[in-house]
Amino acid sequence: MSLIQFFADLANPNLAFLPRALLVAALSSIICGVVGVHVVLRGLSFVGDALSHAVFPGIAVAFALQGSILLGGAVAGVVVAVLIASFSQNRRLREDSVIGVFFVAAFALGLVIVSRTPGYTGSLESLLFGSLTGVTNTNILQAVGVGAVIVAVLVAAHSRITLVSVDREFARAQGIRVFWIDLLLFVVISAAVVISVQTIGNILVLALLVAPAATARLLTDRVLPMMLIGPAVGALSAFVGIWLSWAWNLPSGAAIVLVATVIFVLVWAFAPGRGLVASLRHSRTPASAA
Repeated sequence: MSLIQFFADLANPNLAFLPRALLVAALSSIICGVVGVHVVLRGLSFVGDALSHAVFPGIAVAFALQGSILLGGAVAGVVVAVLIASFSQNRRLREDSVIGVFFVAAFALGLVIVSRTPGYTGSLESLLFGSLTGVTNTNILQAVGVGAVIVAVLVAAHSRITLVSVDREFARAQGIRVFWIDLLLFVVISAAVVISVQTIGNILVLALLVAPAATARLLTDRVLPMMLIGPAVGALSAFVGIWLSWAWNLPSGAAIVLVATVIFVLVWAFAPGRGLVASLRHSRTPASAA
């Protein structure tokens, strides 16, 4: 399917779910791209993985009770975020150990709820891997609203979050309450994960948090440019991923993640002055000159 045909399908009133899916995927990618910058800068990929699994029991409960998936996932994510932030204060345990305990337990609880909920199995795959056809106008409004709140929170707390990411001890010396900054960041990550579940899926959402931000990290050392490049890469991945998913009948979440990964690899290899090719050229220059 050509790009022109894809645009024609986007404008087809009988395929109204397609532009909705594209819009939500783009919004989710932009939100995850912004949040992912802090995930990458602080080396919190494991936390992102944990929270992406931690929202699962809340989503399962919401589905069983015919309630809001967004609300259910958010509650579960906040609960696990509080547990991780609290237990991590005990220095006898490493943070990754605490995260490992709670993220596995949360996912296991979600599976138990699934097994006890009649009729849930048919929708499980769409929650785990995303679905093009499941997006509604309500999902779009929720993504816009939650995304606006997330961006507002990150803007308001930008300097404190960045300082804690760069030097926790110096941040403590400056009177910043590191625990509350950690908790705030974990909650924001949870919200970004929940928003992305509809399109990217519960399993693959970590890639949307990390890959665009990691790509931006390869291109710049400055935080604010990263927060512009990351969402741009995420939005591009969402557009191309949805196009490929529609053209070749692929899972939408998997297609978006693969596109984001390809962009990351290309930037890793060809980034101006920082990529593999530039490094090889630079390493050969002294030898040639000699």
